[in-house]
Amino acid sequence: MSVLRSVYGDRRAMLAGSAASAITAWLTAYKTDSLALYLVTAAFIVIGLVRYLNMRAFWHASVEDEDAEAAEVWEHRAVIYGSLLAAVYGAWCLISMGVVKDPFAELASASISIAVMVGIVARNFGLDRLVALQMVLVIVPLSAGFALHGDIYHVVLAALLGVMLASFRKLAADVRTILLSAVHGRVEASRLAAELDMAMATLEHGLCLLDEQGVVCVANERAERLFAGVGVEPLVGQPLRAVLESLADKGVLPRDATDRLIDIVAHDKSGKVLLSLTDARYFEVTVSTRQGRSVLLFEHISERVATEERISFMARHDVLTGLPNRTYFGELTSEDLDARRAEKNEPMRVVSLMIIDIDDFKHVNDSFGHLVGDELLMQVARRLRRALPDDAVLARLGGDEFVVYRRDVGGQQPVDGDAQALLDAFEAPFLLEGLNLQTRVSIGVVTSADAHDQIDDLMTKADLALYSAKGDGKGKSQVFHAQMDIDYHYRQRLKADLRQAIQTGGLALAFQPLIDIATRKVVTCEALARWNHPELGQVPPSVFIPLAEETGLISDITGWVIAEAIRQCRSWPGDVAVAVNVSTRDFRGMDVEKVVDAALKASGLPPTRLEIEVTETALIEEPEIAKSVLAALAARGVEIALDDFGTGYSSLSYLSALPFSKLKIDQSFVQDIEHDQRSLRLLANVANLGRDLDLTVVAEGVETSGQFELMLAKTQIQQVQGYLFSRPLPARDIAELITHLNHETVVSAKRRNG
Repeated sequence: MSVLRSVYGDRRAMLAGSAASAITAWLTAYKTDSLALYLVTAAFIVIGLVRYLNMRAFWHASVEDEDAEAAEVWEHRAVIYGSLLAAVYGAWCLISMGVVKDPFAELASASISIAVMVGIVARNFGLDRLVALQMVLVIVPLSAGFALHGDIYHVVLAALLGVMLASFRKLAADVRTILLSAVHGRVEASRLAAELDMAMATLEHGLCLLDEQGVVCVANERAERLFAGVGVEPLVGQPLRAVLESLADKGVLPRDATDRLIDIVAHDKSGKVLLSLTDARYFEVTVSTRQGRSVLLFEHISERVATEERISFMARHDVLTGLPNRTYFGELTSEDLDARRAEKNEPMRVVSLMIIDIDDFKHVNDSFGHLVGDELLMQVARRLRRALPDDAVLARLGGDEFVVYRRDVGGQQPVDGDAQALLDAFEAPFLLEGLNLQTRVSIGVVTSADAHDQIDDLMTKADLALYSAKGDGKGKSQVFHAQMDIDYHYRQRLKADLRQAIQTGGLALAFQPLIDIATRKVVTCEALARWNHPELGQVPPSVFIPLAEETGLISDITGWVIAEAIRQCRSWPGDVAVAVNVSTRDFRGMDVEKVVDAALKASGLPPTRLEIEVTETALIEEPEIAKSVLAALAARGVEIALDDFGTGYSSLSYLSALPFSKLKIDQSFVQDIEHDQRSLRLLANVANLGRDLDLTVVAEGVETSGQFELMLAKTQIQQVQGYLFSRPLPARDIAELITHLNHETVVSAKRRNG
């Protein structure tokens, strides 16, 4: 469009040129008194006026740069009017040389026309079609006029005019190329400048450009606002070093960060610096230096810093209570223990560590739900924090365990005071979702004046003390002592040896019979695992069974007991059954159905000769799995017995919900029946309940003949188990006992009937 505007340039200059041409044409007409030349004069005047009006209309039209259709129309009109004017110049030359043949007319028409050609090249170079038409319409008639003279000189001159036509054509093309390149360069430069301005304006970060002397020569709006907010205005034209030093002196920016930024710029280096403003805003400054000039990019990263701080806090703290987690607690305490070891010339500080465990917390979750359990944990954390000194490091280890570290307790008395303060903090009940819940904690305590103790050592010792506190009845504290360490290593050895015993067949079975009261026959034998350690001798089940549960070996033991007990039972006389205990961990850690099916198939024992005994604890902790497994086994014909009845939380509900065929009353109901009528009545009522539910009722722990006689006389108990009849016997003896007792029973019955 700019080229088209150059064609429709100065209207007055065009009008003056047309007037000069018309006057010169009139002089030639007047001198020669030629009508044709008068017509040429009139044509100059008319075409000049028409072109003037056309140019005026173009500028009034205000054609937009992007309006290609309108540009094409105006270009077409310029070509038409320009060609008409060139045709008049050509006709003027041809008439003057070929018709009038006047020297003045020839000179005037030729000189003016050639001068016009220069103007055509200068004005219309942008429109190649117009330049070509105008030159042809002028030069061809002019050359023809020279050629009409007939002599060789004029013919040569006419030919040279053709060369001039070609040179003018080339000149116009060169001018057009040069100027168009300049226009394109200017347009490209303008575009780049506009894009740079837009980039600077829309850049989300502040940007400053420094000159070779470190003075801010360019700054975008965000950079201006940033520095204006801290009292620097205007920014452009100021030395950056002076600006930063002033802000550091005022305390707006940290001195170390500004010094580092100044150093990077001063030494023509590149790098990044974090600037923290006093209003808790953070900016990351990226410096890029090239050829002695630096560009500084200020990125506002307050939100990112806050996010990183939140992530760091979450990684180091417990989400529920907000206390440090196990990992962060380890970092804090390890740092202090390392510092204690570095204190060479000072007395060794005594540190303490306490592990706190909420007693029976699982029961809270199971009975009232995890929301109540979570609320209890949060309230426990607050009580612990209030009860502890300010210098104590309190953290949550996970689950229902908390840990406390103190860096300088100075002796045993402050440690005892801390533990007692924590126990006292739990005297008041907790109010949880409308529940008034009394909760106690057990505490394991350890102190250390040994520089070599690591945090893991203290945690292990405190955990041993906690284990002892729980074993002593819960709700109390226990300080670690050396015997606990001995006991700990003993337990660790037993765990390793137990694993080996399971793998190498080091366990054995013992069987305790259940006697039918009516027939005095052995009807079932309960299988019990026994471990005869090669060095330590007999290890009681009360010792190695809890160890097996801790290490996850209990299911291996149960699987072996089921297979071995069923195999042994297959060789017993009569229809005597075998009973095997299944624990909570067995329901989680093994496929009880699959193990039972495999053992029955391998031995050929009928399912009716197998009993599976479960405690109420297993039913409480894994109700859904236990119900599914027991129902499937009962459908196969396996008898299901509820063991230790009366020691759980909700015994009666399980009797109706699960497929029990036998009820084993815990020995605690039997112990006092010889001396306490209430105990006897309670035992009788429990037995009546079992009989009403069509269950076989068994009394455990029968040790005296007096207990047995009272059961015969006062209760409906059907089977008994206890030392009165037999202690647990090894596998080689139980078959003999079954044969002996059941044979004597048969003989006695025959004698009574005979």
